[in-house]
Amino acid sequence: ASRTEHSVKIFFDHCVPKPFARALLSHQVKTTAQMHWQTLNNGRLLAAAATTFEVFLTVDKNIKSQQNLKSLPISVILLDVDRNTPDALIPFAPFVELALLRIKAGQMIEIDTSGSMKIVE
Repeated sequence: ASRTEHSVKIFFDHCVPKPFARALLSHQVKTTAQMHWQTLNNGRLLAAAATTFEVFLTVDKNIKSQQNLKSLPISVILLDVDRNTPDALIPFAPFVELALLRIKAGQMIEIDTSGSMKIVE
């Protein structure tokens, strides 16, 4: 199968609304509630997600300072948004799709509202 047909296992952080998953239908998306991981935070949540998922999707800008990005057990996509409502996130869907094609294991890509992507070191 070509890379574009690859379904990625994506895990939504606590702060990402479940309805945003509808914008990523070609992928397998789960939330903290669906995994019964509501009590896990930060490093423990990333570690748990890494056992099952390929990508951790978040809007939490603090993750950059909270985690040692070099030792991330999972790839992270950070959406730089002002509001984490489904309506605010839907425009990011095509950018997330592009990021999924190029993200490498253990990498963090930050996407801003213009769709600009940068690898966070």
